[in-house]
Amino acid sequence: MRIAMMTNNYKPVVGGVPIAIERLAQGLRERGHVVYIFAPQYEGYAHEEEYVIRYRAFRKKAGGYVPLMKPFDLEMERLFQALDFDLIHVHHPVMIGQRAQYLGRKYGVPVVFTYHTQYEQYLHYWKPYRWLKEKGGRLENKIVKFVEQQLVLGVIRQFTDRCSLVLTPTRKVQEILQERGWQADTAVLATGLPDSFYSEYWERQTNERLSREFIRRTYGKGKRHLLCTVARLSAEKNLKFLLRSLAVLKDRAGDDFQFLVIGDGPQKAELEFYVQQLGISDNVTFLGTVPNEEVPAFHCASDLFLFASQSETQGIVLLEAMAGGSPVVAVQATGVLDVVFSGENGYVTSESEEEFAKCAEQALSDPELYQRLSEGAAETSGRFRNRTIAWRAECAYEQVVLEHRGVKKERLFLHI
Repeated sequence: MRIAMMTNNYKPVVGGVPIAIERLAQGLRERGHVVYIFAPQYEGYAHEEEYVIRYRAFRKKAGGYVPLMKPFDLEMERLFQALDFDLIHVHHPVMIGQRAQYLGRKYGVPVVFTYHTQYEQYLHYWKPYRWLKEKGGRLENKIVKFVEQQLVLGVIRQFTDRCSLVLTPTRKVQEILQERGWQADTAVLATGLPDSFYSEYWERQTNERLSREFIRRTYGKGKRHLLCTVARLSAEKNLKFLLRSLAVLKDRAGDDFQFLVIGDGPQKAELEFYVQQLGISDNVTFLGTVPNEEVPAFHCASDLFLFASQSETQGIVLLEAMAGGSPVVAVQATGVLDVVFSGENGYVTSESEEEFAKCAEQALSDPELYQRLSEGAAETSGRFRNRTIAWRAECAYEQVVLEHRGVKKERLFLHI
């Protein structure tokens, strides 16, 4: 098949959606398909990549991350027509989403959409919405509800109704869409993990700087346990909760752990000050951004992966940590419940610092339990290898294309 992936953000932006697109495209190419990625131009980024087509965008960036695409890009349409695609897989419902559906209608190509993000949970980045929430009056609350239900969810629902298939990264997100009464056909397609994320890969690599021993010696500060998280340092990742839980863990189990925070973001300075207030400065290290290809080495070197975000639709980082054999302790959330199972590969907790710290302490203090959790984490992640996910996508695409051409069959991929 000839597949057009379309997105509002891609490299050099680091994030879940660009990673998911890159991995899926690679997996599909390995299965013999032709995949082009239509992504925005970025100011100051001129790196050319095979099979990536950059469409025109305004220099101004929305939210600091997403360039606003220009409404009419004739060159993009010319290339789309010339490349004769069988299917469009779009990854955002607005801007590029409207363009994808326009091209699909004009050239008779079915459109598949992945519902990566619960957009209503990111409205706090919009200043007028934040002001209305803080004001909290009767009128303000009505406006907030209108924005959430009509301007956000209403627009996305209309978009999904016009897609041939809506993919969700987890079964829980699929259930949410169905509970809302949305009519679109849905199927689950997680983000795959390349072989380079699995512990056996890192056992063979020869770079001393990325070995388990070097990382623990360099960043562990002589502590017995090394804990880790990977996240953008922003409010929706709930990192203050994690830090409070670590303060409780320190009170419960002592000082013999070091926590690595991998990532950067607008909350960094605030979090560094918060660590001092909590009295855990000696137990927390902010590493900043680590190259994507090196992050798995930190997972393999860590004893536990801690996660508190409640806005993720999947939480790719959970599976990445598990692939390195690291059990997960995470707050109950949509992206957590499909992959973390208490007592099997980690623990799912309520948003209680005491409960979170207790679960972390339990995993670290019992060697037999820890070994079982680590083996369970590795087993879970093994079901998400990129080659498996690409095969699932291929099955979905093929049936969508056949249906678009008038061949009606049972959608077997829904049950894979």
